[in-house]
Amino acid sequence: MDIVTLSLFLLLAVVLSGVVSRLLPSALPRPLVQIALGAVIGGIAQIRVELDPEIFFLLFVPPLLFLDGWRIPKDELFRDAGAILGLALGLVFLTVLGMGLFIHWMIPAMPYAVAFALAAVVSPTDPIAVSAIAQKVPIPKRMMHILEGESLLNDASGLVCLRFAVAAALTGAFSLTHAGLTFAWMAVSGVGLGVAIAWGTITAKSLFARRFGDDSGSNILVSLLIPFAAYLVAEHVESSGVLAAAAAGIAMSFTNVSSGVKAATRIRRQAVWDMLQFTLNGIIFVLLGEQLPQVFAGARDTVMLTGHDSLWWLGLYVLAIVAGLAALRFAWTWVALRLTLFRERHLPNRTSPPRRVITAMSVAGARGAITLAGALTLPLTLGDGTPFPARDLVIFLACGVILSSLVIASLTLPLLLRGLALPVQDGMSELDHTRVAAAKAAIAELERLQHEMAEGRDDADQYVEIASRLMDGYRSRIDTLEGDVDPDAKRLEDVERRMRLAAIRAERRVVFDLLNARAIGSETAQRLGRELDLVDTRLSAQS
Repeated sequence: MDIVTLSLFLLLAVVLSGVVSRLLPSALPRPLVQIALGAVIGGIAQIRVELDPEIFFLLFVPPLLFLDGWRIPKDELFRDAGAILGLALGLVFLTVLGMGLFIHWMIPAMPYAVAFALAAVVSPTDPIAVSAIAQKVPIPKRMMHILEGESLLNDASGLVCLRFAVAAALTGAFSLTHAGLTFAWMAVSGVGLGVAIAWGTITAKSLFARRFGDDSGSNILVSLLIPFAAYLVAEHVESSGVLAAAAAGIAMSFTNVSSGVKAATRIRRQAVWDMLQFTLNGIIFVLLGEQLPQVFAGARDTVMLTGHDSLWWLGLYVLAIVAGLAALRFAWTWVALRLTLFRERHLPNRTSPPRRVITAMSVAGARGAITLAGALTLPLTLGDGTPFPARDLVIFLACGVILSSLVIASLTLPLLLRGLALPVQDGMSELDHTRVAAAKAAIAELERLQHEMAEGRDDADQYVEIASRLMDGYRSRIDTLEGDVDPDAKRLEDVERRMRLAAIRAERRVVFDLLNARAIGSETAQRLGRELDLVDTRLSAQS
């Protein structure tokens, strides 16, 4: 009963965080509100959560990585692969090596293996925190795609590095050759298992559905189970569960193209995953806040591990780590962007990226859920039963880095992003190309269908009239996207869209007013409301 009550408290805190973050006049990001609510729960309500590292990692990390891999735009991921790989792999390894040595030099009482573990913990970034920070200031799409791709890969690479560091702390030995071979095996087998499990599960489900029928509930439940299956199978064969979960998510987007899932199922599944993502990320930040009173209460004992007796040293260590992370990220980002996004092939010299772009990309590397998850998964004891060295200190410093990076990003990122733009490709956008191709395919299908349906009928002219009316709409779309449209036409198109939106929303109000008056049944109201919601969503997305 206590576990159920605690879970309800955490969920309530996540809900309240969304309300409070919208009521506050300032652009205070939701993660900071969730951390504050968690601190209230832990400090004032005196609620304590004993987190088992393995269970915590299993419950939160696989679905979040899976969803990141599933939803990240694949074309943008491949187009900016150079910049993403440079930030996600090169920067992570540089951070683990450089910050590990720096942390051990700064805190000699912390063993090398533990220092490298802390460096691995703080290396992954969190785009969810960044997007929450920049809610009132739009992030350039290309920058957000790079941050999402970086986060997807550096979550996996950082957690793999953490695994090596923890193994070195437990065994007291580290072999670079063995680590390299192990990393290669974990990477290849983890990605392979994730892809195989996602593809096999979706294919089997599709074959079963074609023969025996299917329903939305089972499809959604299968999608929820895939990341846990990929993670557990990979961990069972001593592969990388985090890479398997991320790879399963990427494979999911490709397998779903031919899986025969109904449109209504896809809409419902997306809603379920949106709710799950909001809940899991929120609970993680609430748990971070809930742990803070306990972490700070033990700060006096923790600071003794550093050889000092003043609590101010802990704050200085946090600031030093944040400064080191910022310096490494700034330098590496400048190199990565100069060699990728700002490389002009037709010019004799490469274009140097503007400092504001580099600074914005650096500040956007806020730490969040994965950093906390990694810190809390450190073992409680070594193999001989002795306490894991400096575990409380690592958790304290990781929490300090998360809070500092979120505060710095919330204060500076909105200013840096205002009016910022990255290089874009010339010509018609990919979205417009796709709409034109879809419209041409629709016209061809209407022409075929009208002949097929009208053949041998006395009222064939009615079929031709209906098809012509539909094709006129598609031809208008093609002319609008391919031709040179004057500003007045664009303005009138926007006026029409706004009028249609207003009409659709008026329809919906009437439907639910009739439902409240019991003039119609709930089934009729839900069906009509769903149809109107789909049209509303499509029109709203065009704005």
